[in-house]
Amino acid sequence: MTIRSAALVISPSRAEAIAAAKELAPLLYSAGFSLYTISDVSIEGIKKVAPADLPDIEIAVVLGGDGTILRAAEITLKRNVPLLGINMGHVGFMAEVNRPTIAAIAESIIAKSYVSENRMILRFAVERAGKEIGTGWALNEVTVERDGTTMVELFVEIDNRPLSHWGCDGLICSTPTGSTAYAFSAGGPVLWPEVDALVLLPISAHALFSRPMVVSPKSEILVTIESSDALLSADALRKIPLHAGDRVLITRDDQTIKLSHVSKTLFTDRLVAKFKLPVEGWRGE
Repeated sequence: MTIRSAALVISPSRAEAIAAAKELAPLLYSAGFSLYTISDVSIEGIKKVAPADLPDIEIAVVLGGDGTILRAAEITLKRNVPLLGINMGHVGFMAEVNRPTIAAIAESIIAKSYVSENRMILRFAVERAGKEIGTGWALNEVTVERDGTTMVELFVEIDNRPLSHWGCDGLICSTPTGSTAYAFSAGGPVLWPEVDALVLLPISAHALFSRPMVVSPKSEILVTIESSDALLSADALRKIPLHAGDRVLITRDDQTIKLSHVSKTLFTDRLVAKFKLPVEGWRGE
């Protein structure tokens, strides 16, 4: 029998996630899976490894919320494998809307019957004194923010043309996936995942024009730091301190994240469930 491998990424702070992993592991193990985790948990049948030591896997299963999914994306992007998010009690925008049974989750993994969609990611590069000092990526958003109590001074260009100077708390560049995260809380628009666009949004800018903008994914967004310091953050996980004169180039990446679900769910239904939108009385099917 061919040995199959899967990673379970588990939120260690959620008792229900650990309980679900303990129930799921024997079902997958009995089907011939070798199981691994990068999470700080100890569960029989699941080998705990460092992310760098994780072997080839066919899927990563996330038992947790959207934050855990963002952490798991770091291991699936490099391997180009599906990322299956399971709702552990709180409706998110990347996990299942309704939590499937453990048996249904196991069956979808064993039969590979889960559905996947490719989600856009961003690529960034930081230049200092003419040299590239850092690169990275983000599934939700790249932000350039103040790194202290005073606002940052930023100059933004799009496609080699000047857009604006902003004194602000920061600037968000978001994917459609990230439009329901930090960008949403800052007043940005909600983009359906299949919309091919980026959101650019100054945070608390001292300017006459500081509205959210929807930008072509083919565009190059260049942010120059004009204040003494700032902080680049990618999905609030990967951070780079910035200094005056640093330039941050943000573009769409050629790679994508394969976000997967046990069953297909429309984004509209996800939006309704997340915000408990009033749809009572709708007579459609």
